[in-house]
Amino acid sequence: MPTISAVRQVALSAGRDLDATLAFWHDVLGMTVHVRFDPPGIAFIMAGDVRLLFTDGLPAGTVYLDIAGLDDFHASAKAAGVPFTAPPMLVHRDTEGLFGPAG
Repeated sequence: MPTISAVRQVALSAGRDLDATLAFWHDVLGMTVHVRFDPPGIAFIMAGDVRLLFTDGLPAGTVYLDIAGLDDFHASAKAAGVPFTAPPMLVHRDTEGLFGPAG
């Protein structure tokens, strides 16, 4: 069995509009586009040590982010016109510390 020390890249769907996807990740979340290739219409954003690959042709996924000041971020993003399907919510209280600090 190999030893995997880190996740380096995650592929995510850009939907039908790579420009709009990158605008969200840059303008709303404050992340920097690392590199973009047109054609074929792919782009990479660095999220810490993980490279996010955006392209079309992939099914939609869900990304969970740690955001300091989540309620303030949600209010400002909503005021800026970002559509949300639900308000911020606690998904799981990790009292055992399986996914980070216990709490």
